[in-house]
This record gives sequence, structure tokens and C-alpha cells, in this order.
Amino acid sequence: MSFRTPEIPSVILDDIRGAQKMLSGVARVTAMEGSRHLSQLVGAPVHLKCENLQRTGSFKLRGAYVRIAGLRQEERAAGVVAASAGNHAQGVALASSLLGVRSTVFMPVGAPLPKVAATREYGADVRLQGQVVDETLAAAQEYARETGAVFIHPFDHPDIIAGQGTVGLEILEQCPEVRTILVSVGGGGLLAGIAVAVRALRPDVKLIGVQAEGAAAYPPSLAAGRPVSVERPSTMADGIKVGRPGDVPFKIIGDLVDEVRTVSEDALSSALLLCLERMKMVVEPAGASTVAALLSDPKSFEGPVVALLSGGNVDPLLMQRILRHGMAAAGRYLSLRLRLTDRPGALAGLLGLLSVADANVLDVSHVRTDPRLGLTEVEVELHLETKGPEHCEEVAATLRAAGYTVMG
Repeated sequence: MSFRTPEIPSVILDDIRGAQKMLSGVARVTAMEGSRHLSQLVGAPVHLKCENLQRTGSFKLRGAYVRIAGLRQEERAAGVVAASAGNHAQGVALASSLLGVRSTVFMPVGAPLPKVAATREYGADVRLQGQVVDETLAAAQEYARETGAVFIHPFDHPDIIAGQGTVGLEILEQCPEVRTILVSVGGGGLLAGIAVAVRALRPDVKLIGVQAEGAAAYPPSLAAGRPVSVERPSTMADGIKVGRPGDVPFKIIGDLVDEVRTVSEDALSSALLLCLERMKMVVEPAGASTVAALLSDPKSFEGPVVALLSGGNVDPLLMQRILRHGMAAAGRYLSLRLRLTDRPGALAGLLGLLSVADANVLDVSHVRTDPRLGLTEVEVELHLETKGPEHCEEVAATLRAAGYTVMG
């Protein structure tokens, strides 16, 4: 565990313990909460490590503070610069303010307004540049070259990894009986840091990374034995939407992590909805990825399990869309097309039947002019709110029993 290569810097347990001392009084020791619902699904105790309740709303403060605190005096005087769509931006901004260092943060033009406002409130000079994060990153690196400001990478630096690894120390202290730890993965800094801490102290614990299917660079990279880029990564989980693993975390993850799984967008939205409804936790899609993995294959994990909720910074407009998507994925919405006889009271009768079936009508589309319809027919498209998949079946069965032809 103490070996360091000259080509790619490594991280050891002593680095993480040093980071933990540095973060004392700065980063919160976040709560560990049990989940009865997930425990029943998995068949073993499941605990949630709530980094969504960390200062700035994610684990990112840990690594950013350790990195900036480790700068030489002349580097601090030059200021720091970062590029981020949200969590890293806020972590760098707050860490810099706490340490008295000037910070400039580049964010994409389309970054959510609450994240932009929070980053400014933490003290950073925010500059909106680039349509995608890669363009924003290039702008930040150019600024660093022009001004001498120190570029603070979000995951590809030993100090960042050491800071994030303090989460692993807390997990082992709070849940010493843990057998499996699930960690969301973007560039890999968080998982790498936790892996170093856990492998040094508890080599028997299984470590599993979780990525979104549309931005899963680690599985092909691990198969190839080197970091491989994903062309045009796409996922609602912007916190782990990273096209290429970092060189430093990739080496650690390849050596120390048991497995990296992927989860679908449906699983992510269902997990976010579950966190909100059952656990009363506001969690961003990236933070809910570990819960999505549990929902996708609950019987494949040895317990006790700790699932890390890595962040809770979600834009309200995105939350609204995700919740709708999650409710649809969970069978809470039902869309139906039916044909009725075009006569007075026909639609009222249909709606009355749905009321008896306890289905809430969200939207009704009434079509009379489709050439496929008979002379006395009308087609009705309904969007309903239901209580779940079983209720959907009951509603459809009620309609059929009343003589309606359910077309879709």
C-alpha cells in the first residue's frame, strides 16, 4: 500500500488520515442512516452514507479543501481556478473562501441557476463559458496558463483523492460490520479514495462502483487496461457524466476495486423518487446511482451494505422532470387509448368509471377527425395517475369489463 510509481502518483492510507485531520472542523462527519425498505429488498441491512448533507451539498468540499490547503504560499497568492457544472465548483469556492484564496470558477453557459448562484455566494468569481463541460474545462485551463492561477482538477490529483478517501474512514467507523460498499463513479476520485482507505483497513469488504449506462467509461477502460473515452456521454446524472477516467484514480480503481456496474436512466429516476418518498432525502441523480444499483439487482449484494449518497444538488426544474420520469418508470402513470361511440355523455360516463376505479385523470385528448375512425366513433387518449403497476392492471381490467376496447 506504500508503493508509489514515478509516472502516476499514488495515494496511501497515511495521506487519507492526514486529510482527515486537515478536514476536522471543516467538513461534516455526515450521518449514516438505515433504510428498512432497501434492507427488505436486499435481505440484509442497508445503510445510507449521507454526503448529500455535507457542506455545499456533496463530498466535493473534502478533496477541494485538501488540495488548496496543500498549495505553497506563492501558489495561493496566484489564486485557483476550476471548471465544473456544479458540485466541484461549490466545493472549490467554499474551500477557497475558508483558506483566504482567490477563486475563479468556469461553468457552462447552461449550468443550473441555483448552482451558479450558490457558487457565487461561496465567494468565487463565476464565469459562464462553453456549451459543454469540455469547452468550459478548456477555458479554465487557458485562464490558468494566462494568469498563473493553480488549476484544481475535480478528480485527477492525489490530494483530491486523499480528501475524498476520508469518506471511507467514516464509513468504517460508523458501520464496522459492513461487507459491501457502493460508490457512484464519474472520473473516479471518490471511489479511488474510499478504496485506498477500505482496502488498507478492511481488505475483506467488497467495493463496487456504479456508473450511468450512458456515461460508463470505466467498464471499457478496465477491460482495455487503460483509460478509454466515451464519445458524447449522455445521462441525467450530470455529477457522474464524465467521458474519460482520470489517470490517477484509474490506476487505483483497477488495482483495488472489485467491480463497476452500470444503471439505466429509468433506475436512476426510480431511485431518486424512492429516496424522496421513502427516505425523505433530496438526492441528485448521481447521488442516487448507488440506490439504483440496489433496486436493479437487490439480491446480488452481501450485507450489511453501505450505499453512498454522494450529493444532493439538483436543479428544481430537473427534479420535476425526473420525478415525472421516475413515477412513470415505477408504474405510477398509465396512458390509454380507447374508442367510444360519439354521443352525449359518453366521455362523462368514462370519466365516472375512472373515478370509481380511483384513477386520477391528468390529461384527456378527444379526437373526432381521424380518418381511421368510424362515422360514429371518437378516440380518447387518457393520461392517468395510479397507485402502481397492480393498480394499472386493475384500471385496465375495469374498463374492459365495462365494454371498452383498450387500444394501448
